[in-house]
Amino acid sequence: MTKDKSSINPTKRKKLTSNVTVHAEETTDTKVKKKKMDIEEAPEQIPDATIKTSDKKRKKKKKAKQTETHAVEGEEDLSLEEKRVLERKMKKILKKEEKKRLKAEGETEPKAEAAGSIAPQQALDYLTCWAETRTEWRFQKTRQTWLLQHIFDFEQIPDEKFSVLLQYLEGLRGGSKDLTIQKALALVEESGQAPEDKDVQQRADRARQVIQLLS
Repeated sequence: MTKDKSSINPTKRKKLTSNVTVHAEETTDTKVKKKKMDIEEAPEQIPDATIKTSDKKRKKKKKAKQTETHAVEGEEDLSLEEKRVLERKMKKILKKEEKKRLKAEGETEPKAEAAGSIAPQQALDYLTCWAETRTEWRFQKTRQTWLLQHIFDFEQIPDEKFSVLLQYLEGLRGGSKDLTIQKALALVEESGQAPEDKDVQQRADRARQVIQLLS
C-alpha cells in the first residue's frame, strides 16, 4: 500500500524546508563573495601598445636623467658611447668658438689656406701626368675645373704648362668648351679697351690661342 504524503510529520517537513532555504542562501552568499574576490583580485588589463609607449617614455626619461647625472659627476662615470658623443659635442663647440674668434680677428682658417695653396700644384701635376704618363692618368673633374678657371692666369699657369694645357683642351666638349670660349672672347674685347696694360694683353694673347683651338 502507498503511503500518504500528508502523513509525513509537519515538524519534519518544516525542518527540511528550512534546511533547503538555508543551504540555498549559503550557496548564493558564497557565489557573491567569490565573484567579489575575483573582481578585486583580477588585475586591470592594459593594452600592449600603452605598455610599450609607457616603457619607451620611461626609458627616455631615465636615459636623460642618467646623462645629466653623468655630466655633473664627470667623464669617469660615462660609458664608452656616451664619452664619444660628449667628445663630438665638445669638438663642435670648440670649432664654432674658433670660427667666431677668427672672424672677429679678420683671419681665415689655416685649413682653407692650406687647401688653396695645394690646389694649383695638384692641378699642374694632373696635367703633367696626362702629358707624360697617360697610362697612370685618370680624369678628375675638380682638377680640370681649376685649370679652366685659371687658364688665362700666367701666374698660376706658367707658359710651359699653358702649351701642355692647350693640347689637353683639344678634347674639351660640351658646356665647359662653350664657357671657355666665352671667357676668351670677353678677354679679347677687354684688351681693346686697355692697349697699354701688359697683363691684360698677355691674357688676351692666351685667349686668342684658345679661341683658335676650340672654334
